[in-house]
Amino acid sequence: GVRSTAQEIQPSSSHGMPSSSGQPAHGKKIGHRGVDASGETTYKKTTSSALKGAIQLGIGYTVGNLSSKPERDVLMQDFYVVESIFFPSEGSNLTPAHHFPDFRFKTYAPVAFRYFRELFGIRPDDYLYSLCNEPLIELSNPGASGSVFYLTKDDEFIIKTVMHKEAEFLQKLLPGYYMNLNQNPRTLLPKFFGLYCVQSGGKNIRMVVMNNVLPRVVRMHLKYDLKGSTYKRRASKKEREKAKPTFKDLDFMQDVPEGLMLDTDTYSALVKTLQRDCLVLESFKIMDYSLLLGVHNIDQAEKEQQMEGSQGSSDEKRPLAQKALYTTAMESIQGASACGEDIDTDDTMGGIPAVNGKGERLLLYIGIIDILQSYRLIKKLEHTWKALVHDGDTVSVHRPSFYADRFFRFMSTTVFRKTLKSSPSKRGRGGLAAAKYSGPGAAWSASQLPFVRDENIYDLRGTRSFPTLEDDGKQ
Repeated sequence: GVRSTAQEIQPSSSHGMPSSSGQPAHGKKIGHRGVDASGETTYKKTTSSALKGAIQLGIGYTVGNLSSKPERDVLMQDFYVVESIFFPSEGSNLTPAHHFPDFRFKTYAPVAFRYFRELFGIRPDDYLYSLCNEPLIELSNPGASGSVFYLTKDDEFIIKTVMHKEAEFLQKLLPGYYMNLNQNPRTLLPKFFGLYCVQSGGKNIRMVVMNNVLPRVVRMHLKYDLKGSTYKRRASKKEREKAKPTFKDLDFMQDVPEGLMLDTDTYSALVKTLQRDCLVLESFKIMDYSLLLGVHNIDQAEKEQQMEGSQGSSDEKRPLAQKALYTTAMESIQGASACGEDIDTDDTMGGIPAVNGKGERLLLYIGIIDILQSYRLIKKLEHTWKALVHDGDTVSVHRPSFYADRFFRFMSTTVFRKTLKSSPSKRGRGGLAAAKYSGPGAAWSASQLPFVRDENIYDLRGTRSFPTLEDDGKQ
């Protein structure tokens, strides 16, 4: 029909290089993300505005529909349910009329995700309001993955388009991921609140709703994507020219050679959380994830405000209290030991207080990202695995543990360090002794974790005896 032609007229794009703004120029593509003649972002040839409209209509319908169904325990089969509803543009007895091409909206594992949102204290009406009542903001510097990112106006949720393989992997991950979250809601892993698909113009556009790690209302003076690897891990010249570049591991070691100093309790809570998360990622054979780190420099911000005069303070509004539990950086790491007293987030805006080598006061915002992409990478590497077999170890076992170890060691020694208020002379000792664990999966229960002493640093070894998620040969 006439209706669906609007989006088909856009010029077919050739695979080209993105322009310096980080957005591809007209007719150029990064993955499925392109730009049409009017300058609007497209994804699989669907315009951003049509996609936003479909997301808001679809989520509005599915969450509303779910709230009429009684609460119950999550059953194993709930992880595999896919609900589907058709939205013709002229409307139907179930769906409103709209100005976009016809589309079908699919919701994956609706009951499982509802339980999950509940675990994080997100009320259905808050979720609906954030996602459907306010305009979604498209992020202008979406990175090299070819995904499109939207942020809700209240800074709370990010919607990211994902590839078919990633959506499939998240579905596979759900049961184990849930089990883990039940035992441990304080985690730096992404918090997934929903997985959806918009079918339009013969294409499937899958997207995931997640927590937002870096609040827009807090100015990030530095931003890093860290993997614990130094091979080619430096921000490109093009990235450096951006207004807000994302730097990498080698940049961090150069810019912050003394690392980010945390007090003992915060440091051990953070390290404990990272350790648990790395073990979980390794058990799912995930690799190639990153730690996203935003640094707000309090001292620098105060100087900037004085220079800009009082009018500068208007754009740095106090962020609203976050709706989701455990989603601020500070909440996601506070171990049982440290959270006896309520965290006063008034002055820290949810960030983790730290100091740099110059003694400047910082707030850190962190989260582990790209845990779905990693799997795709492994699939690509699969045919070279045989070449990488080492000591009769298959790579599937070997590589993710190597990645997790290296990632964990880099974060717990190079990036985050402990301020030893007692005797500054100790600060220089980088090579700290590894704490030994007893028994299988000792890191699993936080209560059994040794509390970090000044000379002990955690090691992932000795904790490797829990079963891993096998790939059961299905491609």
